[in-house]
Amino acid sequence: MTKYLFALCCLVLISLGGCATTTSSGIDPFELTNRRINAFNENLDQKVVKPVATTYKDYTPEFIQRGVGNFFGNLRDLWSTVNNGLQLKPKETLETGVRVLVNSTIGIYGLIDFATPIGFQRHSADFGQTLGYWGTPSGPYLVLPILGPSTVRDASALLVDRQGDLLGQVHPIITRNQGTVLRLIDKRSSYIGYDDRLDEMALDKYTFVRDAYLQRRASQTRRGAGSDEDAASKVE
Repeated sequence: MTKYLFALCCLVLISLGGCATTTSSGIDPFELTNRRINAFNENLDQKVVKPVATTYKDYTPEFIQRGVGNFFGNLRDLWSTVNNGLQLKPKETLETGVRVLVNSTIGIYGLIDFATPIGFQRHSADFGQTLGYWGTPSGPYLVLPILGPSTVRDASALLVDRQGDLLGQVHPIITRNQGTVLRLIDKRSSYIGYDDRLDEMALDKYTFVRDAYLQRRASQTRRGAGSDEDAASKVE
């Protein structure tokens, strides 16, 4: 499933080359196409993803939800350690690396988060952030099918991020796909309620999400600035 999803994202990148419009500033020259993809994503979310995530949140025991979230968070921490190292951030690299070591051992493969209570905080990083940190421009804003907000730089970096994702190396394929679906449901369940408040606050939800995403990524890729968004959010 992930292979076809990334192929679809690459197709979107190619097709956008001939779909630029002048409906927005330079940050969003593909706004018309982006809005169509965003509408598709929201329709899919409302009809499929959100109902499943809501059922998961309401009926799955809390300790299981916590274990699932911790497990996938530990997988992200491993790749974050690599990217913090590529950004020459010794503190973030060491702290995130210790998180992986502690949670992967006494935390039983990451199911239990022992690292946070003893003071080792999460410093999330991905390859798109690494490219931005070393000066690669973000390029225009993109909305990817299913994956949502991105930029040309970040979408291209997904190909590398996928190689750094241990879940993507799992075999057989059916187990990998089951894990991918579970991770999507777990991530979506953590935002239940926030989307309703966003609908109430934002006059134009698309513009609000776009500007918030671009500001957040600019902050993460700024040299000398903190890159730990997990202080304010459970998941990335």
